[in-house]
Amino acid sequence: QVHLMESGGGSVQAGGSLRLSCKASGYTPVMAWFRQAPGKQREGVAAAYTRGGGTWLGDSAKGRFTISHDNAKNTLYLQMNRLNVEDTAMYYCAAGSGGSIMSEVSYNSWGQGTQVTVSS
Repeated sequence: QVHLMESGGGSVQAGGSLRLSCKASGYTPVMAWFRQAPGKQREGVAAAYTRGGGTWLGDSAKGRFTISHDNAKNTLYLQMNRLNVEDTAMYYCAAGSGGSIMSEVSYNSWGQGTQVTVSS
């Protein structure tokens, strides 16, 4: 397991952008972003293999969000553009060893979350 620290959340108007960051305490093969809105189940947003091997975006993220990883900094990023009110949620960073990379069960390390609030 690794320790994860998210940052970059905040409040923004619809159409705006935010960049989330997740600093890991060590190497982990796969990292991902999940989010959970009030009253809803947690859903996968994006995932990335940290040493290459590709990325994955959920349907809600395609065309608007970009996931990237800086190996030197052990940091995962989520660039979110054209935000809308439906993106309002607590965003969680997760780290794991592989498997089904958009399934929560594949991750054994979780951050505390960072809140994203989008207003109309």
